Amino acid sequence: MTPFIADLFFDLQACRDVRAAMDSGCSDDAEVLTDGVVVDNAVRRTSSIDVDAATLQYVEQRLDAARPRIAAFFGLSLPRREGAGFLRYPLGGFYRPHRDRADVDDWPDASRRRVTVVLFLNDDFRGGALRLMPDGAPSRDISPRAGTLVAFDAATLHQVLPVFDGTRDAVVDWLLDF
Repeated sequence: MTPFIADLFFDLQACRDVRAAMDSGCSDDAEVLTDGVVVDNAVRRTSSIDVDAATLQYVEQRLDAARPRIAAFFGLSLPRREGAGFLRYPLGGFYRPHRDRADVDDWPDASRRRVTVVLFLNDDFRGGALRLMPDGAPSRDISPRAGTLVAFDAATLHQVLPVFDGTRDAVVDWLLDF
């Protein structure tokens, strides 16, 4: 399983602008999908941040523009996105191994997720690699680089390794198959 990777999807100024919007946004503990949608700091320690409408619109327009390229890379029809989420992993932040596609009554779109999209906003921290663990293939660690977009099959087991120094910021979204 080869991920789609677009270096410099965002330039450094765009990354700084989105991070500044995150600094001003409202933050809550990020949830996990299990039998429902819950906060579980033993599984995931990160914050989900609401940003202003202009920042959200800018990010979503850029992700929409990338959707055809990502769909072509995977050979899929991906007519919709679930919607951008803004995540901040503090010192010690992590997300244990999980899959983003799931059948959860409380989050029906989770079963329609075909491709996970991660946009790294910074790289001035240590740790926090994205580890992809595809079935039947070796694991692959992707070190975050500011402005890089990574997309992979949403059914792929993956995790965010602990942040050892600094703060890791990212945007996530999911491309849906209908």
